[in-house]
Amino acid sequence: MPATPIDPATRTELEAAAFRRLVAHLRERTDVQNIDLMNLAGFCRNCLSRWYREAAESRGLALPDSEARHVIYGMPYKDWQAQYQKEANPGH
Repeated sequence: MPATPIDPATRTELEAAAFRRLVAHLRERTDVQNIDLMNLAGFCRNCLSRWYREAAESRGLALPDSEARHVIYGMPYKDWQAQYQKEANPGH
């Protein structure tokens, strides 16, 4: 338990700020491929967008995958793939 008491609303705000910073960081680091994230961290941008969609659905909001991915990638997924995704190495 943290030593600093944090009320639930503030905790949610802090978590949301950390999430936004993570998304911004991933948008800036287009050199880091999803396969590398998955291999090293066990999740990638697509996982993050799926978690976002699932959170929306748990609150009764229908959010298509394409819209959830746009939130994470900052552009349509197909555009991101065309601009930044590299061919996978034969070992992947």
